[in-house]
This record gives sequence, structure tokens and C-alpha cells, in this order.
Amino acid sequence: MVKKSDDKKVAKKRSVSNFTLAASLIVAVLVGFLAGTRTNDIFISDNSLAPLKETYRALQSNYDGKLDDKTLIEGASRGMVESVGDPYTVFFNKKEAAQFSKDLNGSFSGIGAEIGKKDNSLIVISTLDSNPAQKAGLLANDVIAKINGEETTGWSVDKTVSKIRGEKGTTVKLTVIRGEQAMDFNIVRDSITDPSVKTKENGDVGIIRISRFGDDTAALTRKAAEKFQDKKAIIIDLRGNGGGYLDASKEIASLWLDTDQTVVTERVDGQVKSTLKAEGDNILKGKKTIVLIDGGSASASEILAGALQDTKAATIVGVQSFGKGSVQDVVKLRGGAELKVTIARWYTPNGKNINKKGITPDVVVVAGKNDDSNNDTQLNYALDLVK
Repeated sequence: MVKKSDDKKVAKKRSVSNFTLAASLIVAVLVGFLAGTRTNDIFISDNSLAPLKETYRALQSNYDGKLDDKTLIEGASRGMVESVGDPYTVFFNKKEAAQFSKDLNGSFSGIGAEIGKKDNSLIVISTLDSNPAQKAGLLANDVIAKINGEETTGWSVDKTVSKIRGEKGTTVKLTVIRGEQAMDFNIVRDSITDPSVKTKENGDVGIIRISRFGDDTAALTRKAAEKFQDKKAIIIDLRGNGGGYLDASKEIASLWLDTDQTVVTERVDGQVKSTLKAEGDNILKGKKTIVLIDGGSASASEILAGALQDTKAATIVGVQSFGKGSVQDVVKLRGGAELKVTIARWYTPNGKNINKKGITPDVVVVAGKNDDSNNDTQLNYALDLVK
């Protein structure tokens, strides 16, 4: 996701990386929503809104109970957005919007797992290092079949996340499908705090682990790059990184690329609408670099890996990445609500869109069945490769 202003100076966040009542209110909500899009002239006729008005009037006239206009507005807005059928276009109410912001900046209460949707299945995209989900044994690509005994069929990602989250010290039971096997996990929720960048050294190799692309990720990665500037080689670990702010991936790619080298292009209907280019100050240019990816590497992770791969700045090691090739803007709506909406498809410098395909590693290395922090097959291979 990126924070920047467009030509109209409207502040937005852009993501790449896991969302009416009386006639006058319906019109206001819909027009307000549409005004936040990039289409210059959109008009909704009274005839187009007639079925919605009719539904509201019928509900108001016949329902045996109290109606809350605020709830109806939110429900209609959510339903309209969900009807698009894009898992990355989501309506957030005020509370959900605030939680979404906290998630990207690594502060929330839950189990420490990123949830997404693939082939209509709810899956674990990644688990945060040293947090409850990882400690319990959840793995990327586990399919979430039940939560506390409830079938998740037809659930949205947002509903799934809301069911998994809860107060620190409480337990959530997940039933997941791994391969052909159903497995139960009872996981105690905890306060989740997770720095987006961690570093360690292995002899003359600096290892930079990036778990997401948040507000401070680019600055933390640059600090790590400065620390390791004199090292023989660098390993960037993007495994399990579900993405985040697009600008962060651009700024990190700039550590290797020359000013004005293309990091990523955005296209609408196949036409290039925007090109993000490196900003220079490339203190790691020419440094032998390995980037580790896996099935949990998505969105901004894939943009960074794709940019470094296409420009020959790094060797990509691991297995096929997740395959999220779209870009989202976060548009602020009235009352604190937000709309996360797909506005373009992104392409690597060589013109590849990896949607549903992922980034193909230069060297395929599969993680071992018994891998852990002390025995990491993919990392060990990368260390051997740079040494």
C-alpha cells in the first residue's frame, strides 16, 4: 500500500499485498462513494436507485421491529462492495478501518496470522515470527475450515479475521485442512507486536528479514542496509510476507537500483497509467544479494522480488510466490469508514503480471519437512550460494 497524493492532492493509501435507507441518504452515500474513485464523471439516475429505494420503503413499512439507519447504510455499502466479487476490494466500517491500520503497523491482539482467500478457500497466507499461530504449528496455505466449530464456507476474509481475533489470554480453536488431512489447533490469543524488519549476521553475510511493508519498513530496511554495507553479501528474507504499502517496496528497491530505473508499472485495461521508479542513493548496488520467497510472499513482496529479479540485482531463491498482481487504494469515506478498492494491475519492469501465477524463483529450493529456526533449508542454501 502507498501513501501519496494524486493530481488532485487527495491523500490516499495504496495497497497491493488481506472491507441504504431513506432515498436522500442512499443518494448521498452512493455519490460520496463514487466521488472517491478515479472516474471523472459518474452519475446515478433516480431510475437506477429505484430498486434500492423500494427495498428500503418496503422494509420500513413492513418490518416488525426497530430499524437503525446507520446499520442499514453500512450493510448496504458492504453488500455493494462485496457484490463486485473481488476479494481485495473491501468496505471497512470505522472500527475495521482502525484495526486495518493497526495491523499494518504491527500492533493488535490475536494469534499472529495473515488470512487471505485463494480459489474460494480461506487460507493462512503467513504467520508472524515468534507469535501464537507460528508456535502452534500453523503453516502457510493451511485451509481454514472451521473456527470454534463453525463452518467457514462462504465467509469473507474480514469475518474470518474478526472471529479469530479476541482478547489476550482467550483461546480460539481452528480446524484446518493441510493436504488431505484435517487438523485442530487450540491457540491462545496474545498481544501481537511484530517489528517489520529484523536483522542477523552469519559471518560476512547480512540477513534482513522483512515480515510486512508498513509505515516504517523502508526506513528500517535502509538502516539495516547501512549496517551491512560492508558485508560480502546480503540475504533479504520475504518468506511469509503478505505485503503492505507499495511505496515501501519502491523505496527498498531503490537501495539496489539506479535513479529512474523502473520498479513497477500500474496498468488499467492494459494501458500503463503509472510508473514507479527508483529514487537513487543505492548503497547496495552491485552487492551480491539473494531474495528468499515462498507461497506466503505476496503483493509488495512480489513487487520487490520481481523488480530485483528483472533488473538482475538479486537472485531469487525458494518456491513460487502467492500471485497477487493487483493494486489497491484506500479511500476515506465519511464517518471514519474506508474503501479498499482495486484500481489497477501491477507489472514487473519486464512487463510481467504475476496475478494467480506468482514470481518464479531463479533457483527452486523447497523447505524441509522438519525445518525450524535452527535448521532452515532455504536459508542454508542461500548462505552456501553467497559464500
